[in-house]
Amino acid sequence: MNTLKETQGKMSHDSHYMFTCKQQRSPVWVPGPIIVGAGPSGLAVAACLKDQGVPSVVIERSNCIASLWQLKTYDRLRLHLPKKFCELPLMPFPEDYPTYPNKQQFVEYLEAYAKRFGINPVLNSRVERAEYDESVGMWRVWSVGMKGEVVEYVCRWLVVATGENAEEVVPEIEGMVEFGGEMKHTSEYKNGSVYKGKKVLVVGCGNSGMEVCLDLCNHNAKPSLVVRDAVHVLPRDLLGKSTFELCMWLLKWLPMRLVDRFLLFVSWLILGNTARFGLVRPTVGPLELKDMSGKTPVLDVGALDKIKNGEIEIHPSIRRIGHHSVEFVNGDIINFDAIIFATGYKSNVPSWLKEKDLFSEKDGYPRRPFPNGWKGANGLYVVGFTKRGLLGASADAKRIAEDIGKCWKAKANQITMKKR
Repeated sequence: MNTLKETQGKMSHDSHYMFTCKQQRSPVWVPGPIIVGAGPSGLAVAACLKDQGVPSVVIERSNCIASLWQLKTYDRLRLHLPKKFCELPLMPFPEDYPTYPNKQQFVEYLEAYAKRFGINPVLNSRVERAEYDESVGMWRVWSVGMKGEVVEYVCRWLVVATGENAEEVVPEIEGMVEFGGEMKHTSEYKNGSVYKGKKVLVVGCGNSGMEVCLDLCNHNAKPSLVVRDAVHVLPRDLLGKSTFELCMWLLKWLPMRLVDRFLLFVSWLILGNTARFGLVRPTVGPLELKDMSGKTPVLDVGALDKIKNGEIEIHPSIRRIGHHSVEFVNGDIINFDAIIFATGYKSNVPSWLKEKDLFSEKDGYPRRPFPNGWKGANGLYVVGFTKRGLLGASADAKRIAEDIGKCWKAKANQITMKKR
């Protein structure tokens, strides 16, 4: 990276946007793209760009790569899909890894991936603002370090890789301040050892909520689960294969709705009627629902048996919270020692990216659905927002690298021709 002296005179700071930092350096010119976020998606783009011969700079707000996995996940977490559907481009998982790698194995894979492709992110650096400067045809990106130091980068391409899980979502419920017990998001939950013998309410019945309840059971806690909406629960494995892998194979030959009917029938044979235990299925099939809304079905790894035998109690939506108690919409009032919110995450893109065409200001997602949401105007790209996990992110990473690579090589050819 070299200082961009040519643009210093042209690119003055906006009068309405000034950092309070004492140390502000000259703009730093990045010849290749800037990638915001060093999670799996950002690493995938950087590796694919490297394969195209394009250098990049990755900026990460945390002190490590894959911070969501390393810092904000529970101990028992495993990949929900087989490893071959979760590997990043250009490097498969080690052959001796199990079908569903655990948290530590996945982190080790990502660290090896970064090392192999020479990806060294700028850590502990939060991007506070990024905007396109039409006067020079470049992106201006401001980041702030741990000590408040500001760095302004200038680049031709900007890749948004902060992902769908940038910020925790915790609902506002009447009476939360009165509870008096522990309340936390699953991003702070590691294991159930500290909850032995305690009554814990888990809010949210996605994969995380189900697994946290299972983990609490395994640590002799007394968990309850709030199920606010209809939910599809499927076996993780069907007929000796992963449910996801079987679906992908069937979709090659059959329409989605027919595959959904097959899934529901086999799930009913294996799991029974989940509505009997408070888990009512949506009217739309699991694959169709995922395609329409991005809502992922729960892949059961043992929680359903605990629900069936009463070790995990099911409750409807919360009306209000009291002192160590929760009142539900059906009128029940039950005491709890702790509440854990398995209520997911959201994008934070609108808070820092000053752009209104590619991203929706409402939810921070690309306005155009997969597979058409990966590219915007003026060299803006996005990866990791497909609601299709690592498989979708890898596909977009390849597209982005190929697109930038063409521009990079065309520019290199122009320079070569001029020299001649």
